[in-house]
Amino acid sequence: MISGKSGLLAMAGLMAVASIAQAEEANLTVLPKVSTAYAAPKTSWGEPDLRGTWPIDYLNGTPMQRAPEQGNRIFMTDAEYKERADRITALASRYDNEESQDRLGQGHWVEMGEVNRRTSLMVAPANGRLPEMTAEGKRLSALMRSSWRKDQTFDVPTDFDSWDRCITRGLPASMLPMMYNNGIRVFQSPGIVAIQLEMIHETRIIPTDGRPALPTAIGNWMGESRGHWENGNTLVVETVNFRPGASATNIVTSGSPPENDTPISTSAKLEERFTITGPDSVTYDMTWTDPAVFTQPWSVRLDWKRDDKYQFFEYACHEGNVQLRNYVTASRATRAGVTLDEVE
Repeated sequence: MISGKSGLLAMAGLMAVASIAQAEEANLTVLPKVSTAYAAPKTSWGEPDLRGTWPIDYLNGTPMQRAPEQGNRIFMTDAEYKERADRITALASRYDNEESQDRLGQGHWVEMGEVNRRTSLMVAPANGRLPEMTAEGKRLSALMRSSWRKDQTFDVPTDFDSWDRCITRGLPASMLPMMYNNGIRVFQSPGIVAIQLEMIHETRIIPTDGRPALPTAIGNWMGESRGHWENGNTLVVETVNFRPGASATNIVTSGSPPENDTPISTSAKLEERFTITGPDSVTYDMTWTDPAVFTQPWSVRLDWKRDDKYQFFEYACHEGNVQLRNYVTASRATRAGVTLDEVE
């Protein structure tokens, strides 16, 4: 039992420590508001100037989805941060390790990002994880085909997804970081914003001149976008008219579903906000809504950093157009019971 003045002081001290700990824990769950105070420079025709190169390679290693044990925390604890820093440092050393051993491996292929305190790229739902799929979403997912799906056979081109076939990584997956080819360039002309992506070298064309949307019957892999400017520093984009077939998530974004089987329906909608927060910084907020597939929308936030020295490299994809053929012949040989000795 605590009694007397000293006991009361001790109790007060314990309560103060507990309050500080609770406040620190609460702070880790709070996503800061996006600052709109910056007065962005204007183009010669009077629109906010978003032009530049904004690679997101430094975000590699930050998972799309949050680990369940991290609950609703947007940011990591000190211990978690140290663990991530150690892991990324070890992974980043693979290139030098392979060079010293005169061998070629993942270190020559994938690029690790910078350490940060975000628990996940996703910020909604509150647990930072993809929401439950609807019954229809699960049905559509089960029908999807991809080289990333386990125990699948291959006979025809449609046994592969759109990324396997070098058509598109789709949206919103194309706006998320992966292990290479993370370049994003923004171009502008009066009434048009163009977003060039290094992966597959796709370019999103976003009219900002108020033109009407295309009929819903006209679908595109990357959807049909329309944009407008707000607050003198924010590009707001709404994209609809998605053609089903691509996966909304992609395995090479850390923490994504592993089999490229997140379906996209014709009712999907992507809402994006590109807020210029400084001369070399943009906050990118994205919300994906697909009521046919998910029971609720989900959202991502990325902090872009300008790097106009970043260079785009060729994305050769399945080099020489042999990848699909090799998958098919290998799959058929396996089912026919052909052994490696017989092939040789």
